[in-house]
Amino acid sequence: MTDLAQTSETLRSPSGYDLTPPDDAERARLEADLNAEEKRVLLSHGTEAPFCGTLLGEKRAGVFCCRECGLPLFRSGTKFESGTGWPSFTQPVDDSHVHEIRDTSYGMVRIETQCARCGSHQGHVFPDGPPPTGSRYCINSVALSFVAEGEALPDPLHRGDGVA
Repeated sequence: MTDLAQTSETLRSPSGYDLTPPDDAERARLEADLNAEEKRVLLSHGTEAPFCGTLLGEKRAGVFCCRECGLPLFRSGTKFESGTGWPSFTQPVDDSHVHEIRDTSYGMVRIETQCARCGSHQGHVFPDGPPPTGSRYCINSVALSFVAEGEALPDPLHRGDGVA
């Protein structure tokens, strides 16, 4: 389990990002900024069709952030071609940025991944990835936004989380 630092009202990850969940007004504003497909996946635990996501072939150096709240979730250096049709990663930016929850929907047992800050559905993690972790974080493209290395991270909650 990852240690989290809490000072006054702010919950910070070991890598320094603010993990404080959005309040009701912030959440309403974040959700209003999502299109119909993003809402279906992020808020209703949907899955986009394989091989259709815009980030599947993204190869530039940078960071993949939560589309809803902007929290950095995965670095491009951990992305790999899994052949499954969804962007796949071996590990998150910080273990505390991704919550893993047992998912028994559709008669299967899987581990769902959610953004640790806003709780949005990202995808699933499977134990069939490459070394060094053996994990395959299988993530919906619409659940992510890509930020090229050196560019400002999305900051819809005005948390001042920095650059990629």
